[in-house]
Order: sequence, then structure tokens, then C-alpha cells
Amino acid sequence: MLKYVEKFRHSLVSKLIVSVGVTLLLTISTWAYFSVRYQKQRIQEEMAAGAERLCKTIILGTHYSMMLNSRDDINQIIQNIAKQREIKNIRIYNKDGQIKFSNQPAELDRTTNINAEACYICHQSDPPLASAELKERTRIINSPEGYRLLGIISPICNEPGCSTSSCHIHPEGKSILGALDVVVSLEEADREIFFLEKGIFGLAGIAFLVTSAIILVFVLRFVNQPIRRLIRGTRAISQGDYVVEVEVDPDSELGQLARAINQMSHSIGEKQAELNKQKDEYQRLFETVPCIITVQDKSYRLVGYNREFSDRFAPQPGDYCYLAYKGRTEKCPNCPVEKTFADGRAHYSEEAGISKDGIPTYWIVKTSPIRNAEGEIVAAMEISLDITHRKQLEDKLEKSEKKYQEIFNNIPNPVFVLDAESLQILDCNESVRTVYGYAKHEITPRSFLDLFNHEERERYARELKTATVINQTKQAHKDGRSIFVDVWISPAEYPGRHVLLVTTSDITKRLETEQQLIQASKMATLGEMATGVAHELNQPLAVIKTAGSFFMKKIKKKERIADEILLAMAEEIDSHVDRASKIINHMREFGRKSDKKLDRVQINHVLAKTYEIFSQQLKVRGIEVAWELESNLPAVWADADRLEQVFINLLINARDAIEEKWKSQANRNGDKRITLRTRTAGTHVVVEVRDTGLGIPKDILEKIFEPFFTTKEVGKGTGLGLSISYGIVQDLGGRIQAASDDGQGACFTIIFPAAASGDE
Repeated sequence: MLKYVEKFRHSLVSKLIVSVGVTLLLTISTWAYFSVRYQKQRIQEEMAAGAERLCKTIILGTHYSMMLNSRDDINQIIQNIAKQREIKNIRIYNKDGQIKFSNQPAELDRTTNINAEACYICHQSDPPLASAELKERTRIINSPEGYRLLGIISPICNEPGCSTSSCHIHPEGKSILGALDVVVSLEEADREIFFLEKGIFGLAGIAFLVTSAIILVFVLRFVNQPIRRLIRGTRAISQGDYVVEVEVDPDSELGQLARAINQMSHSIGEKQAELNKQKDEYQRLFETVPCIITVQDKSYRLVGYNREFSDRFAPQPGDYCYLAYKGRTEKCPNCPVEKTFADGRAHYSEEAGISKDGIPTYWIVKTSPIRNAEGEIVAAMEISLDITHRKQLEDKLEKSEKKYQEIFNNIPNPVFVLDAESLQILDCNESVRTVYGYAKHEITPRSFLDLFNHEERERYARELKTATVINQTKQAHKDGRSIFVDVWISPAEYPGRHVLLVTTSDITKRLETEQQLIQASKMATLGEMATGVAHELNQPLAVIKTAGSFFMKKIKKKERIADEILLAMAEEIDSHVDRASKIINHMREFGRKSDKKLDRVQINHVLAKTYEIFSQQLKVRGIEVAWELESNLPAVWADADRLEQVFINLLINARDAIEEKWKSQANRNGDKRITLRTRTAGTHVVVEVRDTGLGIPKDILEKIFEPFFTTKEVGKGTGLGLSISYGIVQDLGGRIQAASDDGQGACFTIIFPAAASGDE
């Protein structure tokens, strides 16, 4: 019996019935309580209102008798009214609390305590209240017979008729003359209230019982039975019966739950089948995985292993792992399985042993704990990956690294490994000491930018990260002297970071040789220009000679020279001396060595300066110079002196080509003209030097920039002019090319990148 009671107590039906019943009971009880309370209050208010009307009736009924001071009439009226069954007492008090009229003769002329319940309503304050609400003037009294009494006290006001009457005079200043106290019985009202309470609570009880019965039937029919079916179905599912169907009204919520459980059952069945399939698959994978897997207990005895381990080491049943792996008779000194049993974590190690074929074998080991349901470590799984081939490759790699390290250190050119962002030197070879004077430990912590001049470091920092080649840059040797190098940059990968592989080549001696060749070319050019320069100097000297002769002649004749003539001739002498000085200074500047410093240069100005040297020579030879210069031409980065040498070499070649053409009578056609043209092409500045000479044969057009190549007669050319010009243009970041039609003249085109307005 207790078993069923306990089962019912824990069932959903009991909880639902109790919770709904308690809620219903509380709801109906609350409704009954407030209904009874409301009805009692309403009946009491009606009784009070009736008693109030009775008081007013008595006051109005005795008004006339009071005006006549007819005490008998007043007593008779009170006695007649008091004959009603529900009226218990009618009293009229004067101001002093004395009972002047009453339906109880024994109370007449009795003085009541002013603090008594009836009088205290108005006399609780000083002066007494002249008026009060009905609720305040009402009191409930318990009678000795056991029922309640309702008492209402009403004030008797002083009216104008009372103060002016001839029978008795009340002072006009008094507002209250006395009070009427009426006490009525609430026996009938209490009886009515009792029957009302009995009816309401009885109705509430019946409603509670009927509703509870309906709920019980509903719960048993629509909740308990479906839940039992659901429980039976879920128990069948828990026992592995995934085809069971729970039948419940499909349109109800429990029916939807049953449908969900059926779907869940089918899904679990499918998942279980898939799980079994995966279990078989995992078992197959465990056996066929291409790495060694063993399971060991706390004594390091093998309790399981896969096929790979069996094939490699041929273990015997009950073998210890150290015996099967390495043929040892005791545990390995650094055993990862022991660590796993100690701290419950995975551990790694690298092991070596001998396979069953006697071949040295290497493998990486990782262990993992196996726990039971209580979380205790009962075994350890050890997975080993064969790295024998990798070990062999590592040995080869180590030998290869040594080989390439030797090659790296013995490369004749300095090689630097730079951090791609900070440009810090991470590594370098031994050739750095030969070229820069620094030992490897002295330069590796430093920045590669420290090898450049301080003012150029920012520019080279940008170029090192963006360019692949930097030609003819100046760097500092350890002893402070400057060296010139070509720099090649290529991105590479260094362990854990991006780097720049920088190779430099010392070209200081080569540049010194080139400078000597360039200087020799300048000297040869000056020699060729000597005739023209001499002619240029003869003209100012002739003017000075003429002026000097004129002055001597006038002095010998002791003739006075007019001031204006003297001033004019002095100005003429001064201007020609300036002209001669300018020519000599120009020749001296052209003849000095260039320092390879780049500035913003206007090509039009360089062409004009170059023409100053050749203008007289070309005029003497009847060669016309046509100028087609673009105004507002952008500046370029160049060395004005070296660029002037290029233009001089091109003008000399153009002059000689025109002269060579006009030596032959058959070729004398067209004009003797050199055209100098400048223009802008996108972000580049283009210079063209075109002549009307013999031109360049196509078979030698590609050779003209080679050193010592010349088509001139022996003794009339070194073959260095165009080669040096080509090198200068390349150094300045430009390019030069030649085009020609045999017999129609040649055109040399030089292209430079324009300097940006904010570029430094």
C-alpha cells in the first residue's frame, strides 16, 4: 500500500492534481472571503443608513414639540418610535451629557461620562466637533443576549427658531444644543449574514469538488494514460527496440511529443547503426593505420597493439613494451608512459631501437592516458611514428648544410642576410671582412644602413625594400674610407621570418679605371676642341689687340681720346675679357673629375652650355643647329658635368659624320644640320640628337656602344666616346639608343625618368 502511495506521490498526475487543486482552492476561498466581506459591509452600511434616516425622522418629529418645550409630546414620540422591534434605545443628551429624553425611564436625568464611547466621537477634541461623518458617528456594541447592536449619535443643531422662541431661549452663539443617540439591533442582519456566509462557502466547496473531479478525470484520461504509453515506449527505446511506435492522439501536444519520440527512436536507430559501422571502421583503422599503436597497463605490459606493431616487432603474448621495442630487460630511463601514469598528461619522446630484421629504427612517441568511468587511469596508449627515413634525410641535410655553409662563407662577394623590416644584419659570410674590414661578430648586430652615409640612409632604406639592384652606391669601410659597390637584393625565407638576401660587389677599382678612361676621353675631347677654342679666344684677343693699338697710336700722337670713345672701347675690352674667362672656366670645369653627385638638372640648360663650346666650330664648318626644346621641361636626377660630356661626345660624332659625308662630292646633298630636340613622354624626359651625316650601317648599329669600337680612321678616334656615354647614361638611371638609315643620318635618343616635385 505504501509503495503505491509513494509512487502516486512522485507521479506527475499527483503533482498536477495537487498544484491545480491548491490553486483552485486558494482562488475559490479568496473569492468567497471577499464576497462575504463585501456582503457584510454592504448590509452594515444599509443598517447604518437606515438608522441615520431614523435619527433624522426622530429629530424632525420632535422638532415642533421642542420648539414648544412640550416634554410629554417628545417622550410620547420617542416611546412610540421605540416600540419597533429592532430599536433598542433612543436617547437625547444635552450639552452636559445629561439624558433628557429616553425610551428607558430609568435613564432620565442621568449624566453620562463625556469620555464615554457615544460622546467621545465629538468630544475627543477641544472645542468639540460641530459635525462628523456617518462612519465616525457609528459604533458597534455587543449586547448581553449575544447579538450585536448598532449605535448612531446625531447632533441637534441650534436653529434661529430656538434662539428667538418665547418659550425658552438658547444663546445665539451655541451651534450644538445636544445629541440624539439611537441604538438598533443587528440580530436579523447577523442572521442574514450567517446564512449568506454559509451559502457562499458551501457553493465554493461544491465548485471546488466538482472542478477537482473534472480535472482528475481529465488528467487521468488525457495526461496519465498518454504519459504511461510514452514511458513504455521510451523504456523500449532504452532497451534497444528502435522500431517501437508510441500511439497517442496525434493532434494533441502529447501526440506531438509521441511523434517526436518516434522520430527520435528512428533517428537513434539510424545513428546506432552508423555508430556500429564507425566502430567497425575505427577498429579496422586501428589495425591498419600506418603507425605503431600499443596499449600498456601500469606494469608496462602490452594489453593491446595494432597490426603494424605486430609486423615490425613480433611481440609475444604478455610481453613488456621495453622488451618488445628494444629487447631490454627493464624499463627505459626516460619512459613517457611512466610520466603519463604519474601526471595523467600526454608526453612526447624520440626513441631508437632495433626492428625484428635487425635494422636500426627511429620513431617519435606520444602517450595518452586511458581512464575508466571513475576517471582513474587504468592504461596508457602509446602511438609511435617511424621517422627512420626522416632521420636519414636529416643526416643528409646536415651534411648538405655544412656544404652550403662552406660555399656561403667562401663566396668571393660579400653576402648579407637582412631582416626584411628592420634591415638588421642577421648573418654574413667571410668575404665581408675582406671588402668592409668587419669581422662577422662586429657587424651582425648592426643595421645594414650603417654602411651608407647618414644623409642617404632613408633613401636606401626604401630602395632596399623595393628594388632588386642598386648600382654604384657608396658605402663606408671600417677604416672610414669610401668604397663603391653594386648591390643585388632578393627576398628569401629565414627560419621563422622574411629576410632579404643582399649581395654586394666592390667596384671601386673598376670605377677608378672608368674615371681614368672618362678623364682620358675628356682630354681627347678637349684636344679635338682646341682649334675651336683657340678660334673662340682669338676673337676677344683681336678686339683687345685692336683697342691697345688704337690707344698706343693716339698716345704717340699725343692726341686726346674722347671720353665716350674711351668708355666704349673699355666696355668692349671688358666684355671680351669676360667672354674669354668664361670659355677658359668652362674648359677647366669640363676637364676636372666628376664626384658622381646627383642633382636636379634641367637638360635644356645643359644642352645650351654644351653648345657654347661648339658654336664657333659648327659655324666655321657651316653646320646649322636646329633647336626644338620643350618649354617647362621637368628636371631629371643627373650629374650636369657628366651629362655635358655625353652631349659633347654626341655633337662631336654628329659633326664628324656630317664632315665625312661632305668630303665626297657624290654625297653632297641636303643640309648640314644637327637637330637638338627635347620633349616629355609620360613620366620621362626624352633628348634626341639627330644629324644629316652618313648614318650608321645596320650591321654595326648594335656594336657602336662597345668599348674601343670605332669606324673612324686610325689616329682619329679611340672608340671610347659612345661607350663612356652609354655607361654615364646607365649610371644616371636612363637609357640610350641609336637609330639610323644608311646615308640618311643618325639619331641618338636618351631617355631619363623625370624627377618628382617632392622627390629628394
